[in-house]
Amino acid sequence: MSADENRNEQVEEELKQPEDAELETPESDPAGEASADDTEALQAQLQEMKDQVLRTQAEMQNVRRRAEIDVEKAHKFALEKFVKELLPVADSLEKAVESTESQNLDSEALASIRQGVEMTLNLFLSSLQKFKVEQINPEGEPFDPQSHEAMSMVPAPGAEPNSVVSVIQKGYSLNERLVRPAMVVVAKAEDGPKIDEQA
Repeated sequence: MSADENRNEQVEEELKQPEDAELETPESDPAGEASADDTEALQAQLQEMKDQVLRTQAEMQNVRRRAEIDVEKAHKFALEKFVKELLPVADSLEKAVESTESQNLDSEALASIRQGVEMTLNLFLSSLQKFKVEQINPEGEPFDPQSHEAMSMVPAPGAEPNSVVSVIQKGYSLNERLVRPAMVVVAKAEDGPKIDEQA
């Protein structure tokens, strides 16, 4: 054999060896199993991350919704303290009108004063209504502890038991939220049990 033939045989053998090595690789390759485990672990991590993103998005929507509601309430009830400060003005104007009712209106000056106070009161109340402030005047209505404050109970033969006989001070609400309850006198049932008030 010549040197060239020897080299050709060596090259052929070298070429055959990798093929044989590939054929001899066992079917249960530990590296192949590790890559399958890695794939499963990555898929589990991916699913966990997707769930986490969904939860975060839902939480962000809830936070945004709560913030919108808070801003809406702030706009709606921002005037509450201001309204509370103005209510004594309305009470004073009402008392001025009531005090002139019992007076003899022979005097033109007194009549014009009363008319001016009534006009001022009506203007004031209409201004309050523009900002969703409503007056609560429950005379003749059933007593409601949510919007009325009972000052006393009196026997009233012509009125239904637990109904409002008279209003001492009118109540007010802002956007249907109670600002001040109406102070009322409530009719007592005639045949109700006697209560020992000294106890």
